Amino acid sequence: VQLVESGGGSVQPGGSLRLSCAASGANLGGYSIGWFRGTPEKEDREGVDCISSTYGDGSTYYDPSVKGRFSISRDNVKNTVYLRMNHLHPADPGRYYCATGGCQATLAMDYWGRGTLVTVTS
Repeated sequence: VQLVESGGGSVQPGGSLRLSCAASGANLGGYSIGWFRGTPEKEDREGVDCISSTYGDGSTYYDPSVKGRFSISRDNVKNTVYLRMNHLHPADPGRYYCATGGCQATLAMDYWGRGTLVTVTS
């Protein structure tokens, strides 16, 4: 399974982005998918924070810091999971990764993308 994130960029505070996590090699409909935030300085999945997740039973999770501003969704036809990010503020920047396994994803057992960079600058 290969996951590829896209949609990152630089926005002003209050701006919006939509991140995409496109999969190949498997149907994402059967997977829980999590979005994680890590350091923006380099590609490093150690110690990342789970921001949001969509699970196979249709349930979702949001970190309290993004609840009400971010929205996770999936398009099973396009085999893609999205993270809509509204009202971005200076605490949101980072490299965002998607991974199978939801928020319980591990580096050893799950598939991860390489991340997409989000910056918020005024």
